[in-house]
Amino acid sequence: MPESLTVNEIFRSIQGEGTRAGLPCTFVRLTGCDLRCVWCDTEYAFHEGRRMSVGEVVEQVRALACGLVELTGGEPLLQPAVLGLMQVLVDDGFTVMLETGGHRDISAVDPRVIRIVDLKCPGSGQEAANRWENIALLRPGDEVKFVIANRADYDWAREVVRRHELCVRCPVLFSPAHGLLEAVELAEWILADGLGVRLQLQLHKLIWSPQRRGV
Repeated sequence: MPESLTVNEIFRSIQGEGTRAGLPCTFVRLTGCDLRCVWCDTEYAFHEGRRMSVGEVVEQVRALACGLVELTGGEPLLQPAVLGLMQVLVDDGFTVMLETGGHRDISAVDPRVIRIVDLKCPGSGQEAANRWENIALLRPGDEVKFVIANRADYDWAREVVRRHELCVRCPVLFSPAHGLLEAVELAEWILADGLGVRLQLQLHKLIWSPQRRGV
């Protein structure tokens, strides 16, 4: 199994998204992504980074002394060594989350890892990349995220949630695309339809500048 990865940044911050929003969390952001979502806020992670061994990454995560760890990107599953890294971290007692774009196979991920699958709405420009086979692999501890840029995205996401009964499988998160959709609009649509989804705001962008790295 590969023993090194290209890492963009490792930092401790407040978890800004998902069911654990508000908790201290260590983030390991890996370099590289094969998608180009129009609203992407981490384009710097497409290419910037340095090679690190799995052991070096684990050592830095331990030094930050936070029990919650998220592997993000970019797209973490582009790097095969991330599978071994996650296994080492959960063996070490960390609660580990993986944020993936939803277009990569999640079946090989350690079953102890919380998988956050970001299904791409049409407004992202990457809808065709969705790997629908991942839905059958979801467990109650996993999460599904939709970034909503407009009403058409909302209607699409609502139908995906209903057709696949996603709210029965795991928590479902609807997040307004920053700068493209007001949270109040998304909230009103969710309430009008009585959807059992969670409205998600990017908490870190409310605490710090939306352009700030390392948070």
